[in-house]
Amino acid sequence: MYDENKKVGKNNILYFIMMKIIKFVHITAVVAIIFSFVQCSGKKDGEAIVENSKEVSVPTDLKIAYVEIDTLLTQYNFWKDLTEMMTKREEDIRATLNQRNKELERDIQDFQRKYENNAFVSRERAEQEHNRILKKQQDLQELQNRLTNELVAETQKNSLRLRDSINSFLKDYNKEKGYTFIISNTASDNLLYADKAYDITQEIAGGLNAKYIPATKK
Repeated sequence: MYDENKKVGKNNILYFIMMKIIKFVHITAVVAIIFSFVQCSGKKDGEAIVENSKEVSVPTDLKIAYVEIDTLLTQYNFWKDLTEMMTKREEDIRATLNQRNKELERDIQDFQRKYENNAFVSRERAEQEHNRILKKQQDLQELQNRLTNELVAETQKNSLRLRDSINSFLKDYNKEKGYTFIISNTASDNLLYADKAYDITQEIAGGLNAKYIPATKK
């Protein structure tokens, strides 16, 4: 009987509060260098072949800044509120599944006690109870899958909201600042070194928080 009833673990909730690395490339600068060189040797009919060349100048006035993403997210109130909301959502899901799991465990224990004491009035009644418990276990598994998928979808949605809010701010911000590149700097990025003089993290965090209006204040 109990080989057929696998208990749902109490800590099976997948934790998906993931923080994706957000790339801030506000204005893409394309630097094209084209070299054309034609070299000919010899003469034809006493006329020399003239060598032609064409050069394209390389921009030297690139204006670059970078943002420390980890620091920004610890200061951005919008992300703090989203994180708090998702943590509460996760806790609610865990509490719901734990409660359902405890109910299932009680039903299994009650069935075992009755079965061992021959408390069922008939074999048919025992089978009915057995099937009911199996159905309850299946329903719990389906509930866990549904709630987990909802949590994943909500997390992805909030990640997009975060990205869009930052990109929207940077678009307006850069109209005045005129940066060619605004680069993200995180532990997993390829930016090995950057002069702190180009760090605009605090300025971006302050601007984002100035524009953010919490839902409770809207």
